[in-house]
Amino acid sequence: MKKLFFSLLTGVAATAMAATDIPAVYDRENTSSGYPAIALPDIGDLPEVRTLPDPFAWADGSGRSERFEDWARHRSEIMQRLQHYETGVKPAVARDSVEAWMDCDTLRVRVHEKGEILDLSAVIEYPEGEGPFPAMIGIMFPYGSLPPELLKERGVAGIAFNFMQVMSHTQKRGEEPINRLYPEHEAGGAYSAWPWGISRIIDGLEIVGEKSRIDLRHIGVTGCSFAGKMALFAGALDERIALTIAQEPGGGGVDAWRVSETLGNVETLGRTNFAWFKESMRMFAEDNVSRLPIDHHEVAALIAPRALLVLGNTDYEWLAEESNYVSCRAARRVWESFGIAGRMGFSIVGGHPHCQLPVSQYADVAAFVGRFLLGEDDTDTEIVRAEMFADVDWKKWLW
Repeated sequence: MKKLFFSLLTGVAATAMAATDIPAVYDRENTSSGYPAIALPDIGDLPEVRTLPDPFAWADGSGRSERFEDWARHRSEIMQRLQHYETGVKPAVARDSVEAWMDCDTLRVRVHEKGEILDLSAVIEYPEGEGPFPAMIGIMFPYGSLPPELLKERGVAGIAFNFMQVMSHTQKRGEEPINRLYPEHEAGGAYSAWPWGISRIIDGLEIVGEKSRIDLRHIGVTGCSFAGKMALFAGALDERIALTIAQEPGGGGVDAWRVSETLGNVETLGRTNFAWFKESMRMFAEDNVSRLPIDHHEVAALIAPRALLVLGNTDYEWLAEESNYVSCRAARRVWESFGIAGRMGFSIVGGHPHCQLPVSQYADVAAFVGRFLLGEDDTDTEIVRAEMFADVDWKKWLW
């Protein structure tokens, strides 16, 4: 009875904190830095975990905590595992290593490291008015694959991120632009490199300040398919991003590797593009997937307490939308535990081509853009749409 009473009190406290104290965005790239390094065993020393790993469990086995005050440490432990086993390290950059300036409506950023430089440029598409404007960083295009009328016509600027300036779609290891700065990270995957580039664009916006006419507290990121994964990882690894919209990201995105392994012709861990990840991640393919100490519900959860909307498309088997659904449900438990469930939603529907947002999802996107980029606080973002999977027993996958 005492344990139950304490749990109820803890839940009430978390809800009260959510209403007043839990930030919607941060002014630092990573508030989880500085925590101790955790043990990262070889695959033979990792236990089999057939359910989805518990995002609230401490890596040292000392128990678990759902307190929001402990979430930064959980994020640190999840990120350490993610970067060690899957993506490689996202390099940290000192602010005095970055230059930035505006060239008409193009943001230019120069990063210095070890005597080498890497130049980035990002075209900004502005709506009418003077600003400052909230902004959406889109992969390759100012608004990604989202219809501009849902953003630009509502006063949101678009910033095009050219990922090729950092690493090509299918990298040649050691020969990419980012490798000039970090030759020691040759084994790293694109999903550590591309988010690094997006973070440097945000650095540049901070450096140029008012000259960009961008509201730095209301920055989003979006992309579709492999770029949907890119947006997910960017939002997960940079807490200055207020809203992440991952459109049809498929395997290696929000999909849980463990769940995908039980489905059909889908992008499982063993079938993904390993230019995007560390080659060594192959050791977790097929029967070894249960030894991976994290899964991608935790990648999605890294975005908490900020906002995440996941968009799915049931017309494409390869996208493994059942896995996306299960993982979204599991990830959302983190936001729910903090009393801020409305900051995480998912909308999984069919009847449309890949990366072409159907009209049926316009309202879902508009709601998240309205609340988390435009400040429309009373907008309803309790969006959990996945009618096709209504009978799926997602709870059997929980920790």
